[in-house]
This record gives sequence, structure tokens and C-alpha cells, in this order.
Amino acid sequence: MSSCARRALQALSFALLLYGPAAMAAEPAGRGLPADLPPVTQSGGEHLSGKVIWHDLITPDLEAAKRFYSALFGWSYRDLSGSYSVAYSGGEAVGGIFQRPLRSGAQRQPLWLTFIAVGDAGQAARLAEQNGAKILAGPSSRPNRGEQAVLSDPEGAMFGVLTSSNGDPPDYQADPGAWIWSVLLVHDSDQEATFYQKIFDYEVFDISEGEPLQVVLSSQDYARATVRPLARGARGRPRWLGFVRVEDVASAASKAQSLGARVLVEPRTDRHGGRIAVIADPAGAPLGLMEWNGSGSQSAQVPK
Repeated sequence: MSSCARRALQALSFALLLYGPAAMAAEPAGRGLPADLPPVTQSGGEHLSGKVIWHDLITPDLEAAKRFYSALFGWSYRDLSGSYSVAYSGGEAVGGIFQRPLRSGAQRQPLWLTFIAVGDAGQAARLAEQNGAKILAGPSSRPNRGEQAVLSDPEGAMFGVLTSSNGDPPDYQADPGAWIWSVLLVHDSDQEATFYQKIFDYEVFDISEGEPLQVVLSSQDYARATVRPLARGARGRPRWLGFVRVEDVASAASKAQSLGARVLVEPRTDRHGGRIAVIADPAGAPLGLMEWNGSGSQSAQVPK
């Protein structure tokens, strides 16, 4: 089988397993969040526009989500309210878990919402709207966290922009239990990459080695995310997919399954020699697992 055919089949697997015809994004985070959100980092300072700096899980059962991710990744928590908890890995905040009940009869899928750093969240949201995005929540400010807004891009993939009050986390190798990479799954990689380039001033690098088109988005000389296509004709919904670093991807996927998750993409070796898998947590929120043994910052290695 040619490398092009393999990539097409991999994209098809993502499309069929991550997205069913009834799957819809959960309502955006924003309203209902506590006012005392902590800063995204305790050691920041510099703003790194284009860097993925935060993830919020939107889920119907806060306590069940906490039990699952604690058992899988060893995360600990600080509850800020009855509906929002901050997750920690190795003492560092790695994201939030936000409980939002599903409306009766609604077909909605819990999700992890990706937040990308910007120098001015309000300005970025307006610029995104001018280029075909929709503003779903905000911009809104919280004293310790900063200003954020939640949007959907021209294809409908949800993401957030965040101007951190305390600067952004520096670039360093992610430890197991922390987020290591992000992938944007879309129908038109070229147009979507152009959209994000306008908002975050990314450099765009073609890594497809043929069709279908796959690109890397880069800022500050670090690769930040991969944009890759859904299979042609797929009925899937475009989305951002974050990957958490694990020590052994096969063991992590098996453990996740024993805890009630579904394995959507079985463990496999990626083009750089790492190992990846994709799961859906017990509530249905997709996320990736990555076993990465490269040296230096994961962002510089362009894992895919």
C-alpha cells in the first residue's frame, strides 16, 4: 500500500470513529465559569501567540470525569465550584473540567476545548469573525486568568483564544500526564491553515509528501499543531484534538478501556517513530494518547 493510501485510510479512521452523523459539539464554555479561575501558569511572563496553552473539558458529569482522568493520568484536582475543577499533573495545572448537563433530547458530544494564546483576545476574536469564524462566547475577562473568547472556525471546529494575565507557559518537553500535541481535523486543510495563519500569524509548512494536504502551524520557531484532512466525503464534524503524553500508549489505551473509555484508533506508530492512539472518555469526549521519546521540546519535533 502506498504512503498516500495509508494516510487516506488513517484520515478515514479518524472520520468514522471520532464523528458519527449524530455527533454535535457541546455548548461552549464561558457562561457559568467561576470568577476566580487560576492563571494558566505560575512561571510565565512572555506571551507566545499561537501556542496551545489550555484545555477545558465540557462534560455532563464532573465527578465521573475526575475519577477517570485521575485513574488514567494520575491527575489531582482543586475544586473552584460545584461545576468546575482545575486538573493538575505533577503540580502543574493542565486544564479544567467544566460540568454542563446535556439538555433533554439533545444529541451533543462532550469535548475537550483547545485554547490558543493571543496578545489581545478581543482583537483576535473580531479578526476571526471578519474571516468567517463565529464568536460563541465572550470575550470576557477574569482577574487571574485573563481575557478569553470561544469561537468556531469557518468549518465549525470550536476553539478558544486566551490572553493570559500571567503570560504563557514556556516551551519545554511535556511530562507524562501533560498535553504534548494538537491536531486540527478539517475538510479543507489549505483554507483552514490560511484562516489560522491570519489570526495567529503562523508559519505554515507542508508535510504531506503528496496528497492529501497536511501542514504544520508554527510560531516562535516551534511547531504548534498539525492540520490534517478528514476523509473525502466524510460526514464528520471538524474539530481540534489534543494529545496527552503517556509512558506506554498500548498500556494507557488498555487501561482507559478498562475504566469505561472506548478506543477509537488503536495504538500505532506515527511517521516520527512515536506511538499514538485515540480514545473517547466514558462520557464520549475524544482525546489522543502519545508515547514520545524525542529529545528537546515536543513542539520542535513536529510529532504527527
